[in-house]
Amino acid sequence: MRRWPLAFLFVVATVPLYAQAPAAAPQVQAVQGTSAKIWQGRNAEFEEFIRTAAFVKITDVPIGVTRPKRGYFAPGGLVESAAWKLLPPGRPNGYWESYRSEIAAYELDKVLGMDMVPPAVEKRVEGERGAAVLWVKPVRPWKEVEHLPKPEKWNRQAVRMKMFDNLIHNPDRNAGNLIVDDDWNLYLIDHSRAFITERKLPFTMVRVDAELWDKMLALDEPGLVTAVGTWIDRGSIRAMLRRRDAMKIVIDDLVKRVGPQAYVK
Repeated sequence: MRRWPLAFLFVVATVPLYAQAPAAAPQVQAVQGTSAKIWQGRNAEFEEFIRTAAFVKITDVPIGVTRPKRGYFAPGGLVESAAWKLLPPGRPNGYWESYRSEIAAYELDKVLGMDMVPPAVEKRVEGERGAAVLWVKPVRPWKEVEHLPKPEKWNRQAVRMKMFDNLIHNPDRNAGNLIVDDDWNLYLIDHSRAFITERKLPFTMVRVDAELWDKMLALDEPGLVTAVGTWIDRGSIRAMLRRRDAMKIVIDDLVKRVGPQAYVK
């Protein structure tokens, strides 16, 4: 599968911070559609169903380097299907991969109030433990929407994605794991390579979401142990806080240089 660089993916957000967009080319608002965030406000209910309901059929997914499968539940249930990822913790292809990281990403998303990572739970299927992640629908892949006019909220979501990926150190963000619903909600999937102890930030930040940043600044080790300690170890949690501190240096400098324009609306 071809991997597109993140700078290419979000050309919609590349107007320089120091310049104004041309008045003759105002942003076109996309028509509001249907949101696929069916789990909002019902997280526990969806988590319990995905965890306990049996798969009646499992099929291969033809895309994705980690070779996920798709598990289907009996018709008429709360959820139609879920991505099924075994991925025991290890380095099978030279990269750290773990199904536990998928669950940690979802749990951290809940702490931060993003609602961008679909519900993910640990599930046992035929004696094997893995991550079962809600199969979000109806959605379209990035390649189908990249040239369409975007609503104003799109830029904020793109900024939040970069901030989240820097915090968890997810360098694997690409066009194949970005999906969008008809209401222009961006969903973040595939986090099996995240939460390593690397200190370097994988992405450059040129805008900041103030609300999300305040929540990231409030993170501490005891709270993260409670939220994600079941899925990642303390070394990974401390590395996440070190990256948060590195983000603060970058963001403080950005705000000092460009002022209010640093903040996305």
